[in-house]
Amino acid sequence: MKSWPARHDATQQTLWFAWLASALILVSSEAFGHGVARGDQSYLTNIEGIHPFPFMYLGAKHMVTGYDHLLYLAGVIFFLRKLKDVVKFVSLFAIGHSITLLFGVLSGIQVNAYLVDAIIGLSVCYKALENLGTIRFLDPRIAVFGFGLVHGFGLSTKLQDLSLSQDGLVANMIYFNIGVEIGQIIALTFLLVLFSWLRSLPNFPQVASNANIVLFGAGLLLFGLQIVGFIIY
Repeated sequence: MKSWPARHDATQQTLWFAWLASALILVSSEAFGHGVARGDQSYLTNIEGIHPFPFMYLGAKHMVTGYDHLLYLAGVIFFLRKLKDVVKFVSLFAIGHSITLLFGVLSGIQVNAYLVDAIIGLSVCYKALENLGTIRFLDPRIAVFGFGLVHGFGLSTKLQDLSLSQDGLVANMIYFNIGVEIGQIIALTFLLVLFSWLRSLPNFPQVASNANIVLFGAGLLLFGLQIVGFIIY
């Protein structure tokens, strides 16, 4: 039986993780989902031609402030100790995300943003349950790639609503996607440092279990917000 100090420390560490998850959700200015900031929307709808660095910056900003992406990636790398495994799974997610981001915007295929974001919320729930050993319907590699496709569609639907200029659109979307990957590297660096610290704790198994329960709750909250948004709008 664990001593009270050990249980207390695990509770404190889990509460810190819960605070981080809540902060990621609240960091967006949108009430029902992670979209494109209003100032950025105005900029994107009023420019023409190829603009490499602005689109790379906006792509990186989207990922760094993208609580939905970060929560899912946090679940993906939570138990990964080897760098090659982190690279493998993150690459699968990035490839899936890139395919649907570029394909969605360039093809003009419309998908309801709230429903896509609801699935993204469920992707966070699924990964948390997989980490808890509760479910495992798919090979983790297939699941990460598949959910990467969904996450990419989530952003493409928001970009399509902005009526982007066709002048330089292909190049700008490529630069935007490069920025997304840069932002992903920045975010992952922070997460890897955090999880490395957590794994060094003597009560890591209990903290890991509690943290993934919090992760499941965050995904469920995201799902609920998107369903409410779908019903209202």
